[in-house]
Amino acid sequence: MPSSVRVSGATIALEDSGAGGAVLLLHGFPANRRLWARVAPSLSDAGFRVLVPDLAGYGDSPAAAGVGVDMASQARWMFELLDALGIERVAILAHDVGSAAAQLMTVSAPQRVRGLALLDGVYAGEWAMDSIASIRSWDPSQAHRLCPVLMRRLGNSEAMRDMLRAYEGQQGGQRLIRAACDLDPRQTEHIGAALRASAVPAVVLWGERDQFLPIDTVARPLAQLLGAPLVLLPGAHFTPLDCPAEVAAALREFLRRLP
Repeated sequence: MPSSVRVSGATIALEDSGAGGAVLLLHGFPANRRLWARVAPSLSDAGFRVLVPDLAGYGDSPAAAGVGVDMASQARWMFELLDALGIERVAILAHDVGSAAAQLMTVSAPQRVRGLALLDGVYAGEWAMDSIASIRSWDPSQAHRLCPVLMRRLGNSEAMRDMLRAYEGQQGGQRLIRAACDLDPRQTEHIGAALRASAVPAVVLWGERDQFLPIDTVARPLAQLLGAPLVLLPGAHFTPLDCPAEVAAALREFLRRLP
């Protein structure tokens, strides 16, 4: 069972394993910490302290009513989480829109970020918002119907079902609708220069069959911006579920190279 850490306006459910340099794993939408279930053990076994939270308003991390669960707020809460744990510097590994929170953390406090690994993430204002338009406009009174639809749309694998199970039922569906409505690509639209200037060591990992965030228009420009290598992986968008062994190996290699 995860522990929990109270931050301003939310309670963060957290899995904390291993010992060594701290590594923060951030999920995106419509995910939760279970995205990393087949990757995190490999990193902790390799000698890292691995922190895997549910972002506020996702999974088992409740956010107060009326509090936005946008990615700028997530970045602030993640720093509060690190402060509560007494961790000054961390490597951040982030997927999907969780990479927006990671980029915002890097821009606001680059001295606290040892390294940045972005997996199938966002670039500037490219957040694949068209793919979640139906969720943003979903009738909240029918929220219980959302999770089964997502399972069919995203692939009904055991790993995907395990991750999405947190959003079953009326309350789970309402959390997803709230989270989708709070996503705002404008938060990263103009941070490119600051992100480049941070000079944080980075790597960009991408599923070669990503159907939401294309390699040529998102992955390559993002890698170029960061001055980072682009590593293609044998998966679709949800690479930590699709090819966890390859993701873990690439992340271990990246982490071992960090100063």
